[in-house]
Amino acid sequence: MGKGRLEAFSDGVIAVIITIMVLDMKIPRGARLDDLVELAPVFFSYVLSYVYVGIYWNNHHHMLHTVKHVTGSILWANLHLLFWLSLIPFTTGWMAENQFATWPTFAYGLVLLLAAVSYSLLQTCVIRTHGAGSLLAEAVGADLKGKISPVLYLTAIGLTFVSTRLSLAVYVLVALMWLIPDRRIEKLVANGPEG
Repeated sequence: MGKGRLEAFSDGVIAVIITIMVLDMKIPRGARLDDLVELAPVFFSYVLSYVYVGIYWNNHHHMLHTVKHVTGSILWANLHLLFWLSLIPFTTGWMAENQFATWPTFAYGLVLLLAAVSYSLLQTCVIRTHGAGSLLAEAVGADLKGKISPVLYLTAIGLTFVSTRLSLAVYVLVALMWLIPDRRIEKLVANGPEG
């Protein structure tokens, strides 16, 4: 199987995820600027989740540049990732509607953690399929960000029982860490085909 169908399906699912999140945003009840203040938690949650979904889409796109052929394990690992990403709108809405209460913020972090784990599993499947000397294996290297992120998510999940603001700060920190583009795959793809 070629990677075109996998890319198209994944892009479609991610587009639906973003659409669901934006449709969940409510229109202010009044026409004054002050009326927007009550929507601040919803808007903050949307922006944070939009950034996360965008980061996954971007990294997924780059990862698929390294794929020469798709196996069943890659398909299932990709579906696993999309499953956790599809829960982001639900946890985003729950967290925003409840003003960042403990359990919704905990659930949000759990979904982020499981999405990170599933992305790592997909990455591992691609590397196993294409070999330890593959383009992706070379580009990822030690994958420091990929190893630090789950630890930070676990920390943030634990912090929800102390302070959800601290927990949210860690979620923002991880997003900022990934927002800085990693050009390793782009450089390797631009320099020529995989060896």
